[in-house]
Amino acid sequence: MQTASKKVINGWAMYDWANSVYNLVITTTFFPIYFTEITKAEFKGEIIPFFGAGFVNSALYDYASAAAYLLVALLSPILSSIADTRGNKKRFLLSFTMLGAVACSSLYLFTGRNVEFGTICFLLATVGYCGGLVFYNSYLPEIAIPEDRDRISAKGFALGYIGSVILQLVGFALVALKPFGMEGTAPVRITFLLVGVWWLGFGLFSISRLPASKATVQKHYASAFTEGFTELRKVYAQVKLMPVLKRFLRGFFFYSMGVQTVMLAATLFGSKELNLPSTNLIIAVVVIQLVAVLGAWGIARLSGKFGNLRVLIAVIIVWLGICIAGYRMQTAMDFYILAAVVGLVMGGVQSLSRSTYAKLMPETEDTTSFFSYYDVTEKLAIVVGMFSFGYIEELTGSMRNSVLALMAFFAIGLAWIVSALLQQRKESLNLSV
Repeated sequence: MQTASKKVINGWAMYDWANSVYNLVITTTFFPIYFTEITKAEFKGEIIPFFGAGFVNSALYDYASAAAYLLVALLSPILSSIADTRGNKKRFLLSFTMLGAVACSSLYLFTGRNVEFGTICFLLATVGYCGGLVFYNSYLPEIAIPEDRDRISAKGFALGYIGSVILQLVGFALVALKPFGMEGTAPVRITFLLVGVWWLGFGLFSISRLPASKATVQKHYASAFTEGFTELRKVYAQVKLMPVLKRFLRGFFFYSMGVQTVMLAATLFGSKELNLPSTNLIIAVVVIQLVAVLGAWGIARLSGKFGNLRVLIAVIIVWLGICIAGYRMQTAMDFYILAAVVGLVMGGVQSLSRSTYAKLMPETEDTTSFFSYYDVTEKLAIVVGMFSFGYIEELTGSMRNSVLALMAFFAIGLAWIVSALLQQRKESLNLSV
């Protein structure tokens, strides 16, 4: 095997450019602020109705995120196994891209009063984003040899952050300047529309450059879903026999609860706990993304020098420090300083996690099925993290208490990654004897 052509590599990395605008412009910046502010204004308070029940608006946002990730976690193992056995991962990637982009653009119609419509569109857009990542990530071991995976993975994340900053600046300009006679919430809602168009346009370009996958099963003796479960059982049996990979996935599960929840809830925290203006929050997120480009590149270089698991341990320790500082922060300056530190490790930990898994997994044609384990682990972690964050806030009345739970998640994740490193050393010693 050799690394694919520059055309394929650039095409693959461009999908990060295409879909990261949703995660970083919509879910991290504009939508959580817009959702809480517009619903609070419409219903004269933070308690808002949703299909007859009342919820704290920020908690409802957390629950909707958790529900979307849970749905993807339930669907992606079956879909990815089908994609491997039938060789149609490009079709699935295209389908989820179109679902996400259209649902995102539909948020233009969310005006605050129609809470159910806005929440469902947000949920479907998140499903499109997360579902597409299963098939996108699974291309990495197919197009890159092990020694190139850290670099190529980091390239994808870097392009994603750069593209997101560009569109985020466009959205910020619309909100701040209100050109062309825009009034009220129109600038934010047009940003939602632009994100969907960007996502679909660049996504189609990226997908056109990806190679067609080959079916791992040439003759089919059962339904696609039956074969999908069979494929999953096969992968599970292999993972059980790989102690380092098994420990890494357990650690990844716990520290992902913290990483992803911080990314999804940071602007809510700044808005509700520190009363920061929306403009300031948007600027802070732009800074996070600019620093994240350097972080992804720098951590990839460090992993080449010191090893993936060692660098992951160091990064998780930094995240623990971030949680402690987040619980104690009191001023806007505290938030901005911490935002820069988050940016430094945010892109790096995601990029390094993906490439570490690609290195630890066995040589196999079932790359989508193996990466479904990785993605399901991450999605279930987000479900637990976001639900815990929202529930603890509703229970105690403060997001600061939710941050304490994130500290526990990072600590458990750190313990498992240390265990994976020790197991890796043990196996290396046994091979050298």
